[in-house]
Amino acid sequence: MVVGVVLLMISIQRKRTKRLKRSGITQIDKMDGVQFEHYLGHLFRFQGYKAEVTQATGDFGADLIVLKEGKRIVVQAKRYSKNVGLKAVQEVQSARAHYRANSAWVVTNSNFTQQAYELAKSNGVRLINRDELIEMLLQMKGKCSVSKKANDNVKTSA
Repeated sequence: MVVGVVLLMISIQRKRTKRLKRSGITQIDKMDGVQFEHYLGHLFRFQGYKAEVTQATGDFGADLIVLKEGKRIVVQAKRYSKNVGLKAVQEVQSARAHYRANSAWVVTNSNFTQQAYELAKSNGVRLINRDELIEMLLQMKGKCSVSKKANDNVKTSA
């Protein structure tokens, strides 16, 4: 019975590792902040948003401005190795007012402190943590591989 549990745990760990590799999150972990902002721009465009990366300095708390279905969203990007705190939530909340946005999001390759979660909840700020980012990446990669296969099939049947 113990051997079965150990084998199950090993199998689960292997699946997690394979999933993380497939997502590309380890490459994101190696990016600098500006690269991460541009990568998020591509990710949001893939999801049907119009995305603009703001200037690197003097951005008033928004790294990206994304638009979809008449809604303007300000995004604060935090490529961190530690948990993201309140400051990011405060900055993006200020950016929402400055840019007259409908929503404010903070996206990280890490996680958030409990204080950040509490402040975000009371201010209606969406927090996208590592797990949700990985899901977004996997969806993008899945759709890209499906469309690539479709294109390859069109080329081979023509």
